[in-house]
Amino acid sequence: MMTKILIVDDDSDTLNLLDLLLVRMGHQVFQALDGKQALEKAAREQPDLVILDVMMPGMDGFEVARRLRGVPGNACLPILMFTAKSQPQDRATGYEAGATLYLTKPVQPLILRTYVARLLASRPSEPANPDGPGYLVGVTAAKGGQGVSTIALNLAIAYHNSQQVDVIAAEMKPGQGSWALELDIKDAAGLQDLLRLEPEQITGEMVARHLRRTMYGVQLLLASTASADVAYATRLSQFQMIIRHLLCRAPLVVLDIGSNFHPMYDELLQACDEIILVTEPQPVEMKRSRILVSELEALGFGSQKALTLVASRHRKIEAYLSASQAEQILGRGITVEFSGAPHQARLAAAQAHPLSQIQPDGELAHQFGILAEHLARHVQEFQEHTLPEKQGVNGLPPASQGDVYRIVEP
Repeated sequence: MMTKILIVDDDSDTLNLLDLLLVRMGHQVFQALDGKQALEKAAREQPDLVILDVMMPGMDGFEVARRLRGVPGNACLPILMFTAKSQPQDRATGYEAGATLYLTKPVQPLILRTYVARLLASRPSEPANPDGPGYLVGVTAAKGGQGVSTIALNLAIAYHNSQQVDVIAAEMKPGQGSWALELDIKDAAGLQDLLRLEPEQITGEMVARHLRRTMYGVQLLLASTASADVAYATRLSQFQMIIRHLLCRAPLVVLDIGSNFHPMYDELLQACDEIILVTEPQPVEMKRSRILVSELEALGFGSQKALTLVASRHRKIEAYLSASQAEQILGRGITVEFSGAPHQARLAAAQAHPLSQIQPDGELAHQFGILAEHLARHVQEFQEHTLPEKQGVNGLPPASQGDVYRIVEP
């Protein structure tokens, strides 16, 4: 089938030159003179690639890219921004808006042909994620040591087991990875290798090559433990490109964000469709978490997007608050309380297995299963797009209160 390319530019000469070049390459070409026409033709023709100018009357190319990305099914659509705006801030804005590649005019036809061919070839092929963009869940806490990494990894495994779909779990903390150590995986530099690249070099194929398959059914994007790699934590455009390609490869992507000390914390949060906030039911930790809940609510979590709270009773201490006390401080219900399992933790470390897989039929695995089922309802709502709130710019699901389950250590 002939590939479809939509060209968007207010300059008719540029449109005609690009049209001629692309038709000679064997593509079917559609033209749009402004942002409104571009959105209408994109919806009608479902192009395989959009070549987009930035400086146009009315709606500029940045806004067109944002709106295209907000349409369900367009998360994997290659967008080539082809513009005379060449300042570094323009490039950063372009990638933030959703560009796959930002190219400044003028460009030799042979180079443009090469980039077009590369973008078309980088589209995810079956069976990467044929049902459209995946659902992005971020796991975080108000401080370190709350078990965020453990919960993110084991939730991804539990979701795969219960839903029988592809799941990707990704560490977002360069230089602070833990999964490779826990699972005894060698050469864990996937995240850093991608962050070192320029945004336009991060293709779907490149991201796929850096994913590690596991015996537990999930694919992992691993961060290193080298302290020097922490410097890559500020590379926003690269993070955005990585996440965009991950969402094209699995129905669910789970991000281990860690605490709010991450330099790109707000940006990672805003990319997520749901946040799972991990807290420990102690008075001081509850207060910290309450502050973070308020900050998340200000970003739309709990209203436009889902916000799920879980409590981790990972230590054997007497100072833990009851569930009702914790919920009163947080102002929200807690979906699952994870009970402490020190014996399983020791076995998991010794055998290099995920915590929940030491006793697959045990209480802890059951708790992760409950959280996975809770999450599955949100994913289903997101995929069905049954509510008006899901038709917004970011294609985001509303917060679902769902049923509240609680597992309390006997």
